Amino acid sequence: MVWTPLHAKIHRTIRSRHLFERNQRLLIAVSGGQDSLCLIKLLLDLQSKWGWDLGIAHCDHRWRSDSEANANHVENLAKTWGISFYLETANKPINSEAAARDWRYQVLSAIAQANNYQYIVTGHTKSDRAETLLYNLIRGTGADGLQALTWQRPVTTGIVLVRPLLEITRIQTEQFCQEFKLPIWEDSTNQNLQYARNRIRQELLPYLRDNFNPQVESALAQTAELLQAEVEYLEKAAQQLREKAMETGIGDEEDSLTLLSLRLNRRVLQKAPLALQRRVMRQVLQQILTDAPSFEHIEKLTALIIAPNRSQTDPFPGGAIAQVEGDWICFK
Repeated sequence: MVWTPLHAKIHRTIRSRHLFERNQRLLIAVSGGQDSLCLIKLLLDLQSKWGWDLGIAHCDHRWRSDSEANANHVENLAKTWGISFYLETANKPINSEAAARDWRYQVLSAIAQANNYQYIVTGHTKSDRAETLLYNLIRGTGADGLQALTWQRPVTTGIVLVRPLLEITRIQTEQFCQEFKLPIWEDSTNQNLQYARNRIRQELLPYLRDNFNPQVESALAQTAELLQAEVEYLEKAAQQLREKAMETGIGDEEDSLTLLSLRLNRRVLQKAPLALQRRVMRQVLQQILTDAPSFEHIEKLTALIIAPNRSQTDPFPGGAIAQVEGDWICFK
């Protein structure tokens, strides 16, 4: 085996960030593109050092006429490498980026659960991290959205999603594939400028690179990395504040919290910085809304912290209303 600087870098990253344990089962999401082929090659080469049991999963969105041939190509690679292969094909073509992403993670989680894999591993790179930051910034988001592509996150009980290539650029994965003559399957949808992420990748980032900062991808990825640590800290602080604001109101009922028993002590919240007040309100709304709360939802609830007695919000999606009752914000 040829040991390259990229092998050494990924080996160090996995060890220093504690991304995987030894002798675990890893399910690798492989599309056939350069990033996922770089990922599987690196993990195969590191397998002897870590004792992993590797498997490949491929998701066929049925977007393209050659999607079945693409799936067969990845299956043949898995057979060549002597590792398990799992294929999931969409019942009908999925035409939305968001819907496709949700479907992929559902499928990967189901495969991992059914086959006792502890980790799902994807080939997201530093370039993807930069693109995600820009994509969410343009749509409007807070720090959470800007750091959304994290090193690891739980997807379901006992299964963790891991992204080991977040310090590697797309240029580096391409060079790695060329060096080892890996058979990349070119995805024609990556050229389709109908998709916002493709326009960011092919038009916006090159413009920023040429006119503002040649290292723009690294700069944006570094911002995401810094924000990730800050978001983790703020979320934990907000959770502690929320528990303190709720504890007098619900007493021993916390384990069986219902909408009618949910109330927040305004005096506790008034002492906190606005950033934590907003996070507390977002955490509360995540409990009672089926969809992610919007900025407007969070703001109108936060306003009740200093609003006059008997003030109330208009109904949130689903019909819930928050009302000021003395020192308390109550939900009805």
